[in-house]
Order: sequence, then structure tokens, then C-alpha cells
Amino acid sequence: MDSRKPPTTDPDHLLDDLESIHDLLGEAEGNPPLLTESFEPDNIPLLSDVVAPSPRPQQAPEPPAAPEPITWDSEQARLDSELRAAAQLILQDVIDDFVPQIEAELQRRLEARLQRLLAQRKS
Repeated sequence: MDSRKPPTTDPDHLLDDLESIHDLLGEAEGNPPLLTESFEPDNIPLLSDVVAPSPRPQQAPEPPAAPEPITWDSEQARLDSELRAAAQLILQDVIDDFVPQIEAELQRRLEARLQRLLAQRKS
């Protein structure tokens, strides 16, 4: 059990809080009885009064099918597949990161080669 004592608060403050919560929630249909009102236990509806009995008895649901047992080979194959997919994603990320650098280097080499070819042609 919780041995902590509740914090002491001003009752007027609590009443103000409750009234503000009530105002926020708005007026609900069929206002519940206030704590100051009395109630009679005989007026509390029973579940059987609210819910009609089922016309026919419920059948027990079928138990779920047992999952296939996981064998070492199937687990290893699944892990292998996941690792290969992860490796492909990592490789693609590396390629995507280096493509601009590779493209810039190829462009630089192409320009240098073109300059050499033009210089040879002029001479």
C-alpha cells in the first residue's frame, strides 16, 4: 500500500478546480447525482437489466493454429537474407555519398584530356 499522505490543499481551491473542470466538460446528458445527494442501491441497474441474453449459446472459438516451428536452417536463411539486404543498403548509401566526388573527378580528367588533345591539334 502507498504510505504517502495526500498533499494538503485548500478545499475552496479544490471546489474551484472541480467547477472549472465541469465547465470545460460542459453539461452532460443525464447529469450524475451530486455527492451531496443520496442514492438508493435498489435504483442501480444490473448488467442483466441492460444487456439482453444471447439467443443462442456462444461456441468456444477455435484455438489458433500452432505456428510452424523455427528450425535452425530457416532462421539462418532469414538472418542471411536480412544481412544481405542491410549490406545492399549500406553499399548504396556509400555509392550515393561518393557519386558527386567521382563525377567531379571524371569531369576534371575529361577537361584535362580535352585540353591536351586540343593543344596537340594546334601544333
